Amino acid sequence: MTIAAPLNLPKRRNGLVAFAAAQPVGAACLVFIAMLIGASIFAEWIVPNDPFSLDFGALLMPPSWQYPFGTDNMGRCVFSRVVYGARTALVIGILSSLVGSVVGGLIGVVQGYFGGRFDFYVSRFIDILLSFPIIVLAVVVVAMLGKRAVGGVDINLVVAIAIPIVPKVARVVRSSALSIRELPYIDAARAAGFSHARIVLRHMVPNVFAPFIIMFTAFVAQAILLEASLSFLGLGVTEPTPAWGLMLAGNAADFYREAPWMIIFPGLAISLSVFAFNLFGDALRDYLDPRFKV
Repeated sequence: MTIAAPLNLPKRRNGLVAFAAAQPVGAACLVFIAMLIGASIFAEWIVPNDPFSLDFGALLMPPSWQYPFGTDNMGRCVFSRVVYGARTALVIGILSSLVGSVVGGLIGVVQGYFGGRFDFYVSRFIDILLSFPIIVLAVVVVAMLGKRAVGGVDINLVVAIAIPIVPKVARVVRSSALSIRELPYIDAARAAGFSHARIVLRHMVPNVFAPFIIMFTAFVAQAILLEASLSFLGLGVTEPTPAWGLMLAGNAADFYREAPWMIIFPGLAISLSVFAFNLFGDALRDYLDPRFKV
């Protein structure tokens, strides 16, 4: 009687470990993003000073142990406002990107599934939206909608930033949906008498999830930059809410010689966050898309 030798099957690697090995730069950006999210969640325990407290005896103080990033022209701690500003940027950025990506993804899937005149007319409307610069379209929408805060979040600002994201996501997802609808299992679902809604939601949407998650991640960076731009122009977050774009507006430019830290640290926060989300999105695309694998 012979005993079969046990098969030495290779162990399946953890997803995060495999991603870090394949995309070390993307993994480093993911660590930075996790730190940014952690700082925004636990801001109350991290900051050394109240970001809203005015101290006219500490105006324009340089960086020190008490004020790591110095103070602004109202005596407020710049470090505390930068940390709290991460919360503002991430909440608005993630919500805007999520709303824009979900709406755009559904439009793209429905376009690709039905095709024909519906696809033609929706594509022309998307072309019109894409013809506007994204910042111009966001400014027009936020100027029309005004401000409406719900739970401390300006919902109209989220909508204004999400609308320019919708056509970009719809265009990418549509191209994937056009190839998926020609696959045999879609024809089998139609032959089985499934409804259009069931085919779209259960058979097509899961198969466009990879490009969707890549677009969602990449557009978080664009949403953060848009929120900062709108706040800088006075159309986004308003005082006294800590926001990176708002910290660069107002009187900050008037004190760039006496207190350059008022501009440097919020600008670095915006640049590093946008940089990290963009690189992470590119790394995620290279990792998930088989066309980029050797």
